[in-house]
Amino acid sequence: MPRIRVLPHESLCPQGTEFEVESGVSLCRELLDHDIAIEHACEMSCACTTCHVIVREGFDALPESQEKEDDLLDRAWGLTMLSRLSCQVEVGDTDLVIELPKYTINLERE
Repeated sequence: MPRIRVLPHESLCPQGTEFEVESGVSLCRELLDHDIAIEHACEMSCACTTCHVIVREGFDALPESQEKEDDLLDRAWGLTMLSRLSCQVEVGDTDLVIELPKYTINLERE
């Protein structure tokens, strides 16, 4: 089973965390199920950018993003070449290291 490691985030996951998941699950759903209160203003329908994450390790093993996700990501704060919308990421067989951005389109986290 793949492991998800979430890097420390000051308010959402101060100590960082790591957990195993089944292949084929939604990254956003798994973050929520493991008590990481990532925003998901559109209820995971790929209509906003609040669930933006940076995939620091394992990015190349993920299925490619679709055009709709790419268009939305252009509006995300802190966009990088490793950015994805967690609601659109289906976890495969590869371990992932996830960074949660400090800012979202809805909220500045300080």
